[in-house]
Amino acid sequence: HVRVVESGGGSVQAGGSLTLSCIRSGDTYRSSCMGWFRQAPGKEREGVAVAYTGGGKTYYADSVKGRFTISRDNAKNTVSLQMNNLKPEDTAMYYCAQDCDRLWPGATTLWGQGTQVTVSS
Repeated sequence: HVRVVESGGGSVQAGGSLTLSCIRSGDTYRSSCMGWFRQAPGKEREGVAVAYTGGGKTYYADSVKGRFTISRDNAKNTVSLQMNNLKPEDTAMYYCAQDCDRLWPGATTLWGQGTQVTVSS
């Protein structure tokens, strides 16, 4: 069956960096939209960054522009998120999304199990 698995979360101090990775396995389908969402305790899930095939269009949340970079490898069916200059407010569970629609969480049809990112001040 189809699986989406994230890796790369962890704990860092403010100003540090982390790289999240996500791989889809179990089929050969290539989602046109793959990306990352996050959810902090007591808050709704929000879009962080997504990337499309066919031109490579990307979308970022305003809060992460200039600090996070999304990239995808269509041959390997993976998507990564390089996170620099992390802030305590970036602390959340980060989810890989497949079949997304820009930064709208309600459109995503397949989620990973999540990976925790914790940023201390």
